[in-house]
Amino acid sequence: MKQTTIKKAVSIKGVGLHTGKEVKMTFRPAPANHGYKWKRIDLEEQPIIPSDVNRVVATNRGTTIASGEARISTVEHTLSVLTGLQIDNVLIEIDGPETPIMDGSGLDFVKKLSRAGKEELDAEREYFVIEEQISYKDEATGAELMVLPYDGFEITTMIDFQSPVLGHQYASLSSLEDYKKEIAPCRTFVFLHELEQLLKQNLIKGGDLDNAIVIVDRIMKPKELNALAKKLGKKSIKVEKEGILNTVELRFENEPARHKLLDVIGDMALIGKPIKGKIVATKPGHRVNIEFAKILKQKFVEQRKLKNKPRYNPNIDPIYDVVEIAKRLPHRYPFLLIDKIIELSESHVVGIKNVTFNEQFFQGHFPNNPVMPGVLQIEALAQTGGILALSTVPDPENWDTYFLKIDNTKFKYKVVPGDTIIFKMELLSPIRRGICHMQGTAYVGNRIVSEGELTAQIVKRSQ
Repeated sequence: MKQTTIKKAVSIKGVGLHTGKEVKMTFRPAPANHGYKWKRIDLEEQPIIPSDVNRVVATNRGTTIASGEARISTVEHTLSVLTGLQIDNVLIEIDGPETPIMDGSGLDFVKKLSRAGKEELDAEREYFVIEEQISYKDEATGAELMVLPYDGFEITTMIDFQSPVLGHQYASLSSLEDYKKEIAPCRTFVFLHELEQLLKQNLIKGGDLDNAIVIVDRIMKPKELNALAKKLGKKSIKVEKEGILNTVELRFENEPARHKLLDVIGDMALIGKPIKGKIVATKPGHRVNIEFAKILKQKFVEQRKLKNKPRYNPNIDPIYDVVEIAKRLPHRYPFLLIDKIIELSESHVVGIKNVTFNEQFFQGHFPNNPVMPGVLQIEALAQTGGILALSTVPDPENWDTYFLKIDNTKFKYKVVPGDTIIFKMELLSPIRRGICHMQGTAYVGNRIVSEGELTAQIVKRSQ
């Protein structure tokens, strides 16, 4: 699948839910790999805020992202629609701190973006492919979200507010092709007791009974209904038999559950890549959605790093065995830490080490709980990189490589006896004046156990 953007700019106006001020949003075409970015054109420096889960600063009654002092609230409806329409790249200019609430759903955004049209770009769409079950549970609320492997996108939400009026509801979307019709029209909802509290807090200034479903969870006397109508600028309101204020008619019997599904899609868009998988969300809300999205973002980053992990087949003869390695490196037992070289090009090298219980360092390094020292993993990476560096000279036996610098080093998992480590070293820039700047990554199975940037210099031994 190719990435997409919109064909032309389109604008939409409305009031912010909490500020009550009119705001204008303009969607503009964007290049491949741009993603969803927001531009606060009402501020002096017009800061740009990426749609990133690590930019989330608040989740009360909506999701708020920020960059420095610049904020944008209630981004989830807009991001949900962009995801649902499978638009990958767009710049959203906005002249206020809050997106327009419109009718409380994504329908108006769908109409505007559909008029803009969709354009295919040259770059391939990158997915976050779910390879194993990932779960998150919030013990305080009982909310639980999980995602399962699935060749496509599917999502199910289940809600239970312990309300006899609302009851248990669930909604499901089996394909984004159905988003426009089945999910986009579904409006946000609020319980009457929440509405009363929000009014007392001087919030929802832009709220209107036309842009939310109000669920009445207690008996109201005519006097109370009249007072509420006055606060909301209505001549009169009444409670229908199903416990919904009569200002709106439900578009679907399970519209609240469908809106929760809309919210989950919008919050998951903050991961930055579309998901290939099946999401199941029980009692979702913005706070737990974002906590789950942070976990998924971290998993995606790890998966991306593993994407180019070398494959090791012990049945294939290595390029260099340990005897050949010893001819090229000055290291000897117990400090020769590489057993094989299985890949070697002008820009990268891959080495193998089989970790055994007989390693000399296990005698003194956590002897009752043998763990390979992280510094020796870095040394093994350096020796692997030394093979790459020395492959550039005609007489490698007369040259050595020396460390100049180690940067951004991380140790992520223990390495223990029985592990087979794959060391990959890649040039970050061409070798100049004997200086090698390399990215090193050490893998055990499908895990990155350590990584770092290493800089070394090739020096002739006679010097």
